[in-house]
Amino acid sequence: MTDATLTARAVRARLRLEALSGIAWLPVSQPQPVRGTPGTLAEWAAMAAGCRACRLCEGRHSVVFGEGNPAARLLFIGEAPGADEDLQGRPFVGAAGGLLTKMIQALTLSRDDVYIANTVKCRPPGNRVPQPEELAACRRFLEAQVALIRPKVICTLGRTAANALLNCDAPLGALRGLAGTRYQLVPGTGEEIPVIVTYHPAHLLRHPEAKRDAWTDLQRLLPYLHAAP
Repeated sequence: MTDATLTARAVRARLRLEALSGIAWLPVSQPQPVRGTPGTLAEWAAMAAGCRACRLCEGRHSVVFGEGNPAARLLFIGEAPGADEDLQGRPFVGAAGGLLTKMIQALTLSRDDVYIANTVKCRPPGNRVPQPEELAACRRFLEAQVALIRPKVICTLGRTAANALLNCDAPLGALRGLAGTRYQLVPGTGEEIPVIVTYHPAHLLRHPEAKRDAWTDLQRLLPYLHAAP
């Protein structure tokens, strides 16, 4: 029996245990891309287009890799593509995307100034939350995007994106406004990127009373956007 087979069995056993305990995701500890990550965003997008690492590939219409400025100071990370995104092959183009565009404009930026991605690149059936194995399968693409863009700050949209990026299971309320939240770009070296956590635009459409809190979160991005390079 190979090491790969043993590892796969261990992961499946862990997933079963996590599911029994009500946890809907699984932290991953894959090596992260670092400075010198091979390829370009376009090359990684081409790899994602042919990816069949999880079952999400079976029902997809498009792979929604991400779009925006490859040298953006601000990277938005959402949960997963929805129906509109799957059809168009672009992130955040539906109603939630319209609100995200307004949020970006409130920062005196345009979508061309930022980069927008999701934790998984294919639409989950029925817009359900991505499963742990799906998040793990797509992790390499997300890490490559962060490593190649090297933003000054990351804004995660919703709990799934925050938990997936930070490898935690904390509720959104515990992560919002938390000072010192960082994504380790190069583990063990201290090279980190600040992370600001806020609500997913879809949540704000359902709960417009939360928009005031979301604006408070967005204002925390401003020092990173206007600081010297």
